[in-house]
Parts: sequence; structure tokens; C-alpha cells
Amino acid sequence: MPNNVLIEAVRKGVRVFDLGRLLFVGMPQSPNHPHYWHALPRRHGDMVRADGGSASNDIITMGTHVGTHIDAFAHVSQDGRLVDGSDAYDASVGGRFAKLGAHTIPPMVCRGVLLDVPTALGTPEGCAPGYEITPDDLEATLERQGGSVEAGDVVLIRSGWGRHFDNPDRSVFIGGDSGVPGIGEAGARWLAERGVLAAGADTIAFECLRPGAGHSVLPAHRVLLVESGVYIMETLDLEDLAAQRVHEFVFVASPLKFYGATGSPIRPLAVTTGE
Repeated sequence: MPNNVLIEAVRKGVRVFDLGRLLFVGMPQSPNHPHYWHALPRRHGDMVRADGGSASNDIITMGTHVGTHIDAFAHVSQDGRLVDGSDAYDASVGGRFAKLGAHTIPPMVCRGVLLDVPTALGTPEGCAPGYEITPDDLEATLERQGGSVEAGDVVLIRSGWGRHFDNPDRSVFIGGDSGVPGIGEAGARWLAERGVLAAGADTIAFECLRPGAGHSVLPAHRVLLVESGVYIMETLDLEDLAAQRVHEFVFVASPLKFYGATGSPIRPLAVTTGE
């Protein structure tokens, strides 16, 4: 059997960073999507088999844009059109997006790049609430890290806002009043010009939210999902990756094949050599 370099690399030992957030009832999430709920319809002891065995089961309800997730191209339209130019209303007739739904998002195994923006800007804890990360900031981060962004990469942008995810006051991470840091339209164009496959961030909305504005206007979503065909991932956990100064890695993520859905939960991984 011919030598498989990838298998040999894995056998030598890899380090895996889990970039997915814990899903739990009451977690912070966008107010625009159905909330996460989990219950046990059957508990141990509710039904016991003749041999003494018992099984429990679950029911989960949630929106597809809750927790760590990826946006399908069907998620956003502009002036009534989707990324392929099709009519957004016609595409949703029947309650499913047959052409641009979550089932069409490919599994991703590719080069990943972390842009640790606040560390590059001298504020490693995080960017200020409502701060717009500019193309100059992204360039400065690349220069400081000594890296590059290439076509086909997945680029993960750390703002530092992820440190608020576990705050008992869920409104802090949501950031409706304070605003939330992230890229704007210019930053989205910077990513699109480099031909990235997908972009992700450690916030609910991915892009910059001004104080008090909420999700009222999302230009980066328009630029990436509608104009450029770049997938967006939100609510990633990038803190450990940044703390370990891992800026380049193999990125692995696979959406669930929800037919016709506008998004899907994911559990993304950053994989590097070594233990």
C-alpha cells in the first residue's frame, strides 16, 4: 500500500483545538433566531426492559444560526436576489432552498489562518465595543504574525469579544447596547479580494455592530454571502488558539446536511502537528 502522508502525520501526533462553543439552554444568541432548547422526554427508569436496561432520549429545538454555526448562501439576499442572481422569493417557495441551502455547503478541510487583531493592535484582551476592524488592521495583523492569506483559505478573525460568552449576564456578549467589534464592509471586501473560502469570528454577528444598532444593518454579510460567495461562520471560540499563538493550521468543519436550510451548526477544529 502506498504511503499516505496525511495518515502518517496523524499517527505521529496532532494537536486539536476545539473552536465550537458549548450549546446550553440560556446561552447568548441572536434575538432574531429561535432559541436553543433541550429536554429529556424519556429519562432512565421511565421505561425499564426485562433485563434491567434503560435508555434515555432527547429532543432539541434551535435555530440554525444559534451557537457556533455557518451561514449558507440562502441566508441573505440583496434587492431580492441571491448570490447566483436568482429571485430570493421564488427560491424559497415550498419552504426549502433547494439550490443554496445548508446541504450544498461542502465539508471543509483546508488551510486555516487566525488573525489575532487585538494582540496586533496592542490590546490583547480584546477590541473595544463597537470597534470596526479595518483593512489596515488586518494587514497590520498579518505583518505582525508573519503570515499570509491565500485563495481557498478559511480566515478566522479574533476580536477578543469571545471572552464574554460565559458572562452570567448574556446581554454582555450579545452587545446590543454596547456594540460589538468586528469587520465592516471594507474588511469584508479585503477578505473577498483574497478569494477566501470562508471567514469566521468570535461574535454572534461576525461583523461590527455599533452601540445600540443591533443587527439592523449587516453590510459585511451582503458583501460576502451575496456579492462574493464567501461563507460566514459565527460564535467561534478563538481564545485558546490565540493564547497559544497558533496562527496557521489545518481547518476542519462540516455542516449538517439540512436540506434547504439557511445555515447549520458546526463544530470547527484547528489541527496542528505535535501533542
